[in-house]
Amino acid sequence: MDGASVSGQAGAHGNGGGRAARADAERRLLRGSVRMTQSIRVMLVEDDPFWRERLTEDLGKEPDIEVVAAAATGQEALEAAATIGMDVVLMDINLSENRLDGLDATKELMLARQSELKIIILTSLTEKEIIVKAFQNGAVNYIGKSNFHHITRAIREAFDGESSIHPDAAGAMREEIRLMQLTPSEREIHELKERGYNRTEISTMLSKSLNTIKSQIRSIRGKLLK
Repeated sequence: MDGASVSGQAGAHGNGGGRAARADAERRLLRGSVRMTQSIRVMLVEDDPFWRERLTEDLGKEPDIEVVAAAATGQEALEAAATIGMDVVLMDINLSENRLDGLDATKELMLARQSELKIIILTSLTEKEIIVKAFQNGAVNYIGKSNFHHITRAIREAFDGESSIHPDAAGAMREEIRLMQLTPSEREIHELKERGYNRTEISTMLSKSLNTIKSQIRSIRGKLLK
């Protein structure tokens, strides 16, 4: 292949990369233009009046964000979503004492509105199982209330379809991805070991031979330590 051909191909590749970069920049500019003319419509789902008022006040200071509804229960949220146009939902998890009903509300909202609605969990709960369940039910992000000052950025990212998982949830999701390598039986054993049970106790609890438990633990280690 002669130098001119090589040069021509390199130029073509370069132009292709340049076109892609320009197209991406144009998409970002378009989203920014849309946001300048149309506010991001947000619904708050929070049973605590203090947090509803605090968030409404803080978000009201943002020129591109508008709180269009506030609900104290999952049912109120569903009713509002059926009648009010909205883009992003900030969802607490405990909408009534120790019930985790915000998780159910998240799933029901996603089923009702499908992918057009972006739900961000804003809660004080940090348990890994709850974080994972929130994402399984359709949330795009999960932020602890101690980091509520990050919420405006999360709202804009969600609206743009570019949500990055907040550090409050990232560790739990990385761990969940690692554990997906395990079979259901191996995962059960792993969880029991994490809770402090030894091999003999696990053998008794699961009605399996000690050799079987030892073999499965070796398999678990081999998968998780790759």
